[in-house]
Order: sequence, then C-alpha cells, then structure tokens
Amino acid sequence: MISVELSVDTIDAALAADALDIQRIELCSASGLGGLTPGPGLLETAIARCQRVAVHTLIRPRAGDFRYTPAEIDVLVGDIAAAVRAGAAGVVVGALTDRSEVDKAVLTDLVAAAQGREVTFHRAIDVSRDPLLALDQLIESGVDRVLSSGHAPHAEQGAPVLAEMVRVAQGRLAVMACGGIRAHNAATILDATGATHLHASPRKPVDRAEDGIDFGVQPQFDLAEARALVAAVRTYRSGR
Repeated sequence: MISVELSVDTIDAALAADALDIQRIELCSASGLGGLTPGPGLLETAIARCQRVAVHTLIRPRAGDFRYTPAEIDVLVGDIAAAVRAGAAGVVVGALTDRSEVDKAVLTDLVAAAQGREVTFHRAIDVSRDPLLALDQLIESGVDRVLSSGHAPHAEQGAPVLAEMVRVAQGRLAVMACGGIRAHNAATILDATGATHLHASPRKPVDRAEDGIDFGVQPQFDLAEARALVAAVRTYRSGR
C-alpha cells in the first residue's frame, strides 16, 4: 500500500484533506516559514472534526535551524505533552547537535513525551551531516517514520539517497519521501526510491494585502493539486 500524508496549516485545509483518500495530515501553522507548531485551538478543532485521517502535529517552536537551547527543549516537550492530551495520533519532531548530527539525548526526551504516539523525524535529517548515520540513530531511538527529500532540495534530486535509506531501513522505520512531490512526478519518485510513503505540501501563493497594508503572504492549500496527487497514487497502486 502507498500511503499519502498532506501538510495543512488551516482548519479548512485540514477538513478538505480529510475528505480525500489519504492516511494522515501533518498539521502545522505558518507554512510560509516551513511550518511551526499549531496553536491549541487549531489542533483541537482538527482532531475533533477530521473523521478519516490521522492527525499528526508538527512540533517546531521557531523558524530556523534545529539546534535547540535547554529552554526551547522544554517548549518542545511541553508542546508534545499538549498534543498527546489533545488526542493527536502522532507528532513530527527533529533536533540536531552543533555537529549537525541527530541529538539523541533530546530525541529520547521527545519520544518519551509522545507516550506511545507515533513519532516522525522531520526534514532536519536533510541538513544533517550524514543522513544514513542519522537513519541508524533514529531506528535506535524508536522513531516510527522519517520525512526526507534525500539530502536534497527535492525528492527527484535526492532519489538515490532515498532509495538507499529505504534499503537500509528494511522496514524498521518508514521512509516518507517529500520535497516537490506532485501528481506529475509521484510515480517516478515511487519507482526510483522504493518508498511506500509520500508527503506533499500542495500550496499556492496568495496575496493577502488589505487596503494596501501588507500583513504577509500566506500560501493557500491547493485542493486541485491534492486531488490530482491522490488520483495519481491511486492509479499507481492499481497498476502494481
């Protein structure tokens, strides 16, 4: 089975994704910043109203790198605890050391805070020093899934590394391909990597200036592309 996860950062996008033939959503806020931890109202509403998909929440307290101070680690642990109390099916986390390796000590605390909920390690792995070394560390830490574009900006470019990650993981951890995945290239990426999990962030930019005052541009969930991607994966499944 090929599973699909969609990244969403509004309640309307979450509900639209819930109506599609997918397995999970990654709920975040501020997608224009690469995604941050969603607020409690968004998280609780998504969990209450999404009837089909598993809601996994991104835990990222700020934009920028993944090297966290002790105070920020407290925030990460607290946000995971709040997600567990809210009923999230899983959390999406990541932390690196100053040497750009997986911060195993912090990750141990984050996995423990998840209290048995599924844990996905996010694209911090794509800026780690050695993604295959990181993969071994994630397996040892009990992580369920890793989100990666194969140490490259997009999955198509990183396909050889993704394929090696899938081979090394041997089912001990799910490798979820991401990065520029759309309807037109999903089958190519699946064939090239051997991955059985896809993550996509189908969004389009929208100018939300009000009366000449710029409050920032927030990308909008692209439902047409999401539907096309799901259809492409369905066609791929049926042809296997």
